[in-house]
Amino acid sequence: MKTESANRTATVNQEPKRLNYFERYLSLWVLLCMVVGVGLGKLLPDFISGLSKLEFGQGSQVNIPIAVLIWLMIYPMMLKIDFGSLGGIARKPKGLLITLFVNWLVKPFSMALLAWVFLQHVFAAWIEPEMARNYTAGLIILAAAPCTAMVFVWSYLTDGDPAYTLVQVAVNDLIMLVAFAPIVMFLCGVANVVVPSKVLVTSVVVFIVIPLAAGFLTRKGLIQSHGQDWFEQKFLPKFHPVTIVALLATLVLIFAFQAENLTTKWSAVLLLAVPILIQVYFNSGLTYVLMRWLKVPHNVAAPGALIGASNFFELAVAVAITLFGPSSGAALACVVGVLVEVPVMLSVCNVCNRTRHWFDTDTTNA
Repeated sequence: MKTESANRTATVNQEPKRLNYFERYLSLWVLLCMVVGVGLGKLLPDFISGLSKLEFGQGSQVNIPIAVLIWLMIYPMMLKIDFGSLGGIARKPKGLLITLFVNWLVKPFSMALLAWVFLQHVFAAWIEPEMARNYTAGLIILAAAPCTAMVFVWSYLTDGDPAYTLVQVAVNDLIMLVAFAPIVMFLCGVANVVVPSKVLVTSVVVFIVIPLAAGFLTRKGLIQSHGQDWFEQKFLPKFHPVTIVALLATLVLIFAFQAENLTTKWSAVLLLAVPILIQVYFNSGLTYVLMRWLKVPHNVAAPGALIGASNFFELAVAVAITLFGPSSGAALACVVGVLVEVPVMLSVCNVCNRTRHWFDTDTTNA
């Protein structure tokens, strides 16, 4: 009887993790949003064009509908981040250091190299030089923004350490405050793409600084006044439907803005997917191998590999639209990142789960 009970327990423990209904069919929702968005762009071109021209003040280039929707997505993400958890980094730094190395010293530069090789040389016969530079800028922006919210999903699917994943996300968000704009400026300059520094800084303030500060202050104030349990069990869940609706609406709007490009330049979508795919598998593989080499436990290595490969596409799209316009090649490159990311990251999760036995079960050396 005892053996039978133990076997049942083992079977339960080995059952695969399941996402909630929305996350389980995320690829389908993205596809539906693309269909709806492209349909709106084709059927109501004047209305969509009017939305694309709405800005916060003359010359700001910050699109109002996109900005509002991005805030509705990013603010709840920032509410989840406990910056007090950063104090534990010194005890287990290796996993975090590897993730930061790949995210900030490898990922943007490898993407810039891949974009230059494929878009400006290998695919030069199918892409005009000016458009190739525009696409390159979009891919650089995409790679310079590490993923935030979806990392928690990937971490869950690979049995990642939630506290350590939270630390990785928090530190990346803090670094993004100071590193995102300089990296984009530098790499775009190398690619001969002019990026207005004032507009880029405005984008960082609008889409990173403001929601990050708002999330931090709200979290701190409500926990002090109502307690940690109330904040996490009562307050945060209220934002889940808001985040989902904002994400879907953002995708619809992005695809509507890109309707002409997606229907007339579908070959460019396929070409752009090539460097994105290579970049995802290269960075996730590099992170994973480094984690194993330095004996980091699997529950830190897997989320680290995933955060090193995925992108904060909401921010990337918003910045690309702000810098180059809603129907630009740069924005299209970021949109292709949206299309590619979900199924590709699920495949990376699958690889991480199948190779769990490569790692020592000891969790003291992260």
